[in-house]
Amino acid sequence: MKGERVGGAVTWGLLGAWALHDLEELVTVPGWLRRNVPELRTRFPQVPERVWRRAETVDAAEFAAAVGVMGAVVGAASAAGRLTGGRSGLYQGALTGFGLHGVIHMAQAAAVRGYTPGSLTSPLVVVPFTLWARGRLRRAGVLRPARPRDAVAGLAAAGAATIASHVVARRLLGSARRTS
Repeated sequence: MKGERVGGAVTWGLLGAWALHDLEELVTVPGWLRRNVPELRTRFPQVPERVWRRAETVDAAEFAAAVGVMGAVVGAASAAGRLTGGRSGLYQGALTGFGLHGVIHMAQAAAVRGYTPGSLTSPLVVVPFTLWARGRLRRAGVLRPARPRDAVAGLAAAGAATIASHVVARRLLGSARRTS
């Protein structure tokens, strides 16, 4: 029904769904990378060597710091969504990027023919929440039309935020490690 109210479950729910998903990643990423990068390097030789070297250097502290930085980004997007009744472009873009990144996690698991960090909560939390939230926004009459360029922009923004969170984390930890 048009004009339906968009509540906190839709807007703050993005932060909650993200937190559940990233908890899975916090628990699994560092060990998974340590165990799997050597085989992945062999299976996917087209990936630049610098990507594999960088993946090998991500430790639990850096990953946790990067998750914290990303949490601030997702929290800001969720707050913007709440303050605008779901109309915020930042919120809707983050929601789109979140859902599409879940699809990418599932594709990664298919590509390696096994578990990859994030592939458990993507079909159980990320994609269902995104579809549900988009449905609620649609019923409220505030969902912006989905266009291919919006999907590309959402994925690009999610990728840029991920890279930026790791850069910030590495710098923060580098500063902290130099002073201790």
